[in-house]
Amino acid sequence: MTSNLEPLVQQLHGEFHNLLAYVTGPEAGSQTVSTVERTVFRRLLAWGAVLLRLFCVTRAAVRPAEPVTAPDGTRLTSHDQRPTTDDAVFGKGRFARHYFTAPGQAGCCPLAAELSWPARCYADLRREWAVYGATDASYRESQTVLERLLGLSRSLQASESAALEAGGEVTIFDDPPAEPTAPSPAATILVVQAEGQGVPMVQPATPKPSVRLAKGQKRTTKTEAGVTRLSTIRPSERTPHEVVDALLRTADRPAPAARPQPVGKELRATLEGKAAAMNRLAPRVAQRDGPHIQPHVALTAGAEARHQQVVTYVPQ
Repeated sequence: MTSNLEPLVQQLHGEFHNLLAYVTGPEAGSQTVSTVERTVFRRLLAWGAVLLRLFCVTRAAVRPAEPVTAPDGTRLTSHDQRPTTDDAVFGKGRFARHYFTAPGQAGCCPLAAELSWPARCYADLRREWAVYGATDASYRESQTVLERLLGLSRSLQASESAALEAGGEVTIFDDPPAEPTAPSPAATILVVQAEGQGVPMVQPATPKPSVRLAKGQKRTTKTEAGVTRLSTIRPSERTPHEVVDALLRTADRPAPAARPQPVGKELRATLEGKAAAMNRLAPRVAQRDGPHIQPHVALTAGAEARHQQVVTYVPQ
């Protein structure tokens, strides 16, 4: 065993005996289960950090087989040992790796490819844990879980970057299906809706926010999101007497029948503008349209330009 590994092995033996003494010695007589559970968990994490470092140092002690070449075939020579940091669930660990370089070439550490070393310092397990929490909660909640349970801190920017990278590995849920769903024969009314919704935008932090707003100034700045809805629905047939009773709210009128529900309702939004929203809506309308559709209904809200665009892109 090399001299640089012996201290790590001795540290592991010492930590193990200390942990046994903690759970079986006199100190355990005054502890609660919750206190012991948290203490043992933290000590096991510290023990895992030493084990992980022992693994990395053992692998890094072996000199990579030469020749080591760059992607273009240039031979790289051993330069020195470069330190790197592993930010794992056990905490931060640091060790040195053999570094190879050549004039005009970017240096590399062959061990990084052998160990599938992450591009950033965060190890895969810790990154996946944080991203898993961020997919169903805010980044701050995910950060709180890691800090409270593992005693680890993580920046919100790191969580956001990891979530964006993980998002590229999943299929976009609102992509149109390869084969459109067959329309319901009973739903003979095609309904198209278009409106604008204000979306608050995050403003850059100001060193000294003003106490009072100037005339016409607002605290939040919004941008318009183009929202479109598409569905089919069957007619709700009523007699003239039923319409009059409903308008006059006649006390002895019979209970109204259940109203028809939209079929295959689609709701989409975009910040790319009205034209982009209508360009995405028009082909979906064409897929739904057919001989079974009798009336076409278009509902718009907001500027007159949106009404004109609906007429232009959905002329039915």
